[in-house]
Amino acid sequence: MILSPCPDCLAEIEIPEDVMVGEIIECVDCGLELEVEKVEANQVEIQRLSIEKEDWGE
Repeated sequence: MILSPCPDCLAEIEIPEDVMVGEIIECVDCGLELEVEKVEANQVEIQRLSIEKEDWGE
């Protein structure tokens, strides 16, 4: 298990060692959804999930 701090609440997030780039992980403390950006050895880089909203021509 790899531990990484949540960028919002700083709680330690447990990340499985077989995590892949692009996976979505949720902080169990604050519920923030994070996307795995980079995986190297025992280091994982996570970033807030950015969801692009649809433009319905408004």
